[in-house]
Amino acid sequence: MSFKIESRAFAPGGAIPSRYTCEGEDVSPPLEWSGAPAATKSYALIVDDPDAPDPAAPRMTWVHWVLYDIPVSARAFAEAIAPVALPPGTHQGLNDWKRSGYGGPCPPIGRHRYFFKLYALDTVLPKLAHPDKAALEKALTGHVLAEATLIGTYRKVR
Repeated sequence: MSFKIESRAFAPGGAIPSRYTCEGEDVSPPLEWSGAPAATKSYALIVDDPDAPDPAAPRMTWVHWVLYDIPVSARAFAEAIAPVALPPGTHQGLNDWKRSGYGGPCPPIGRHRYFFKLYALDTVLPKLAHPDKAALEKALTGHVLAEATLIGTYRKVR
């Protein structure tokens, strides 16, 4: 079985509903995963947008959500999951708004792609001091058993 991440809210490569964006309620979409390698000890999740600020001329990758030490027993996140509802042991890092938690798509121009990247790790990471994406990726080095990616797209309607 291959490692995969899915959402009931949108199809792979499909449009992310506005409910999960700055034009809606800005809540996290439901996520489910399966097929992790048997040696998996924890998961990490990074959600980012490599098309910022303009897909025609991207200059940076904007980070929307950073989570790590998600327990191996976890298989899903409910829609609009609150920090207190995350599985015990899960830690949040900082997104590019310099806060923890989910920040939904809010592209200034054009249709952007949003990558929900779930990593199966061979360890539980030590507690990091609110890592940003770069710090978490450094901590992941040498510990990734598998990676699953779900891509959604969004373009502002207003």
